[in-house]
Amino acid sequence: MSQDKIALTLEARTVEGKAVKHLRKAGIVPAVVHDHGKDSVLVQGDHNLIMKAYKQAGKHHPIELSAGGKNYTAMIRTIEFEPRKQALTHVVFNAVSATEKVETEVPLHPRFAEGNEASPAERNGLMVLPHLTAVTVQAVSSKLPDAIEYDAEKLVEVGDHISVGDLVAPAGVEIMTDASQVIVTVNDPTVVAAANDAAGGDAEEGTGDEAANVESEHGSAADDDQTSQADEIRPGGKKEFEDKSQGHSPEKQ
Repeated sequence: MSQDKIALTLEARTVEGKAVKHLRKAGIVPAVVHDHGKDSVLVQGDHNLIMKAYKQAGKHHPIELSAGGKNYTAMIRTIEFEPRKQALTHVVFNAVSATEKVETEVPLHPRFAEGNEASPAERNGLMVLPHLTAVTVQAVSSKLPDAIEYDAEKLVEVGDHISVGDLVAPAGVEIMTDASQVIVTVNDPTVVAAANDAAGGDAEEGTGDEAANVESEHGSAADDDQTSQADEIRPGGKKEFEDKSQGHSPEKQ
C-alpha cells in the first residue's frame, strides 16, 4: 500500500435524526464510527476535508482518525451522496486493529511496458473491453494495496483475456474474488459495432439494470436519512463481521 498516511480530524456530534439536515446546509457532514461492537460514536466534520480524505483513501486505505476525542485507525465502510449535487451526506467508518484482517475492494489497473500507454491489441486497432474494475481482497490494514495491476502487454489478439487467476497478489494479501472471473477481453471493433447496430444502440451503454445500480449506489435523500439513522444506532464492528462470515446479515436495529 501507499506509505502516505491519511489523517482526518472530526468533532463529536450531538445532532441526530432529521435535524442533521441543518448540518449539511452548513457544509458539515454527519458520520459515525463503529468500533468492534461498542456503542456507535457520532461525529461530524467539514465536507471538503472528508471528501479529500475519501478521494485519497477510497474504501481500501486506512485513515488515521481523530474523532470525538479518541484516535482510531479506521476505514470507510459506506459513504452516501446527494445524487444531484454529488455532495456527501453521511459516512460510516469502521475502526480496525493492526492485527485484524479486513476485507475490502481495491481497484484494478493495467500495467504497460515502459514507454507504452496502451496494450499491444489497442496499438493494433483492436478493442479491449473491461469486465471487472476491482477485486475483493483480505489483509491487515497496513498491507492493503492502493490497486492491483494486471499485465496488459499480454493482450495481443482477439480472444486474449486476463482473469482474476492471472493476478499476482502483493505479499500478505489474499484475493477473495473468484479466480475464473474475467477482467478484460480483446475484441474486434467491427464485430462489436455490428452487435451494437443489431441491438439498436451501444451495447456497452447500460440501461435499466445499470441505472438501478447507480440509484442504489447514490440513493435518494430520504433513503440516505433512513440508512444513516440505522447505521448510527447499530454497534457494527466485530459482531457485524462475524455475522457476515457466517453467511447472514446482522439485524438492523
